[in-house]
Amino acid sequence: MLKKLLRLLSKSNIYLIAIIFIGTLTWSLTMVKSGILRDYGVGFWGPNGHDGIWHIAVIESLARGSWGMPVFAGDTFRNYHVGFDLITAIIHKLTFIPVPVLYFQILPVVLALLIGFYCYKFVSLWTGSPKSAFWSTFFVYFGGSFGWLANLIRYGNFDGESLFWSAQSISTLVNPPFALSILIIFVALIYLTEGKKENDKKKLMIATFLFGVLIQVKVYAGLLILGSLFCSSIWEVFKKQNFTLLKIFTGALIISILVFFPLNTTASSQIIWQPFWFLENMMALTDRLGWLKFHSAMTTYRFGHIYLKAIVAYSAAFAIFVIGNFGTRFISLIWFIKKIVKYKEVNFVELLFGSMVIAGVIIPMFVVQSGSPWNTIQFIYYSLIFSGVLSGIVIGEWLNSKKSVVASIVASLIILITIPTSIATLTHHYLPIRPPAKISKEELEALKFLAKQTDGFVLTYPFDINKAKEAAINPPRPLYLYDSTAYVSAYSKKDIYLEDEVNLDITGYDWKTRRDEELYFYDSLDHGFVREFLLSNDINYVYWLKGQRARLGESQLGLNMIFENEYVTIYKVQK
Repeated sequence: MLKKLLRLLSKSNIYLIAIIFIGTLTWSLTMVKSGILRDYGVGFWGPNGHDGIWHIAVIESLARGSWGMPVFAGDTFRNYHVGFDLITAIIHKLTFIPVPVLYFQILPVVLALLIGFYCYKFVSLWTGSPKSAFWSTFFVYFGGSFGWLANLIRYGNFDGESLFWSAQSISTLVNPPFALSILIIFVALIYLTEGKKENDKKKLMIATFLFGVLIQVKVYAGLLILGSLFCSSIWEVFKKQNFTLLKIFTGALIISILVFFPLNTTASSQIIWQPFWFLENMMALTDRLGWLKFHSAMTTYRFGHIYLKAIVAYSAAFAIFVIGNFGTRFISLIWFIKKIVKYKEVNFVELLFGSMVIAGVIIPMFVVQSGSPWNTIQFIYYSLIFSGVLSGIVIGEWLNSKKSVVASIVASLIILITIPTSIATLTHHYLPIRPPAKISKEELEALKFLAKQTDGFVLTYPFDINKAKEAAINPPRPLYLYDSTAYVSAYSKKDIYLEDEVNLDITGYDWKTRRDEELYFYDSLDHGFVREFLLSNDINYVYWLKGQRARLGESQLGLNMIFENEYVTIYKVQK
């Protein structure tokens, strides 16, 4: 693979080298600053203060050889795809590189580089056009929404990456399972295309395996790929009486079932039928488009059974949603029109791409996820990435037919309209010197001490959302005043009785009952109950920040202090 990469990145491919270098650098800037020790402690930019911490906690848990839920001590993983975290845990065990360094500084650069390389290679293989491959790679790296344009008109700034709900290309690496799933799809498509062309069973088997395990890396990707493979395989059967794709789909489906259901037996209960949730909330929420009059009108028509006006209003909202999110990638519509006109000539790759883009847009229009309804927007992430590939093909073909002056002008305009999202997101959220969240040096000292202790469950203080809101005016906020995160588990390498309520909500754990029990413990004056609580829940350590304690004293709780500094006290529970 390294030889192929070096061959592709030769002097004759200077534009490819440039786009992959700039794309990798741009993407990596969203990650590499986080997790590094500074004067104030360890800072975290963007979603890394929550999502990054969560992944570190999971990776550390898997690296200990545990399938226990690190933020819900005593329970196991469920309704979660562990693929990326498991791979990272294995790399950590083999290399001894600290998990935060792997997560924030090494893997992001590797993933960004490989995604660009394999995107270019696949499109070159598919189309035979280096120019189309270049532009497809450009859109994969820099594709953005028209949120910047809406905010420029309304507020005079270029922010607004997710104004129409979806995150854009610049945020790919802050969702590492998504990034890894893109890489797997491109690699699998290369093996599939070459295997079909050469009738190479080994390559087809590799493609089948990659498509099959994809669902454990990112469930949204797995579902889209399986659906698209099914459509393409049926097309091939009826068009060419060729059953190769159907065999690949069947194999991938079997592998998907085997790797998915052991950890996701209740996954179907997480999906809720709620049509047009994203359209209505795009108009209703002020941190999205926030067109309140439109929201009032569309919902009035819908629930007032004024169906004709409702159809017009929701169709308009859908058009705004699609065009707003796709940005310049809406150029891919030209590709779709061409394929519809010449539908008899459509091949399996084109049908696979087309069905994946369409399904990724349609599915979130009708279903949401329990706990965190906005999570199903991740279906459209794949529509945006692969519509970017199609847009690159359209532009590459068009530029090949135009004179150099016209081509240069059009290319410059496309770049200028596309990149503001990436620039604004970096400028506003990742390049500022001061991070929004941190772990202080004092807490790091305490967490490192706890990490060296023997394994055992840890009790922390419940997250206080009101204190977190009060602290918002004074960044960087300590993580315990930032969000309900998994930071104690991540940096102590221990399972916590209750932490990161956000991800517990997403994955369907009954964390509210446990929180009520925890609050009752802290407020109780019943000596027997508090001791029984600690012992029955197998609590070994108690981690308290200054000012945090129970109503009963430490001796009454049966706690022995084993660590104390200016900010943190750690106790060991007497057994």
